[in-house]
Amino acid sequence: MRIAFAADDSNATTEAVVGHLVSAGHEVLHVGGPGSEPAVAWPDLGAGVGRAVVEGRADLGVVMCWTGTGTAIAANKVPGVLAAVAWDPWVARGARLWNDANVLAMSLKRLAPDVAVEVLRAFLEVPSPDPDEAENIALLRGLDAGR
Repeated sequence: MRIAFAADDSNATTEAVVGHLVSAGHEVLHVGGPGSEPAVAWPDLGAGVGRAVVEGRADLGVVMCWTGTGTAIAANKVPGVLAAVAWDPWVARGARLWNDANVLAMSLKRLAPDVAVEVLRAFLEVPSPDPDEAENIALLRGLDAGR
């Protein structure tokens, strides 16, 4: 899979997430981040990952900031993005299964590297949404029409 990735800081948690993506054979599309010239603000990072997903340059996206919330909000401003903040595997799996989330947002400050990788794996391992949720997912996606 092609995974768009952005983080507004770099630490052991972000390195573990990217390392897992690479070791699992995913192609990682880096969208700005620490060391970028010029520096990229976290709202632009979230939106950049969201655009990469909806434009088809990536299959899914992962954004990380201090809490995960800001980059999720920014990604969700892009029509067609369903970004979910997850802090444990059950929430991440549910976001894909029941909401068809296409961007995972995580805290790079509050998640230990091994936990962040578990959350990521749970998100990526869901092959498709629960068919029983198709109607709700369609309603959720239809909310973009009101923008």
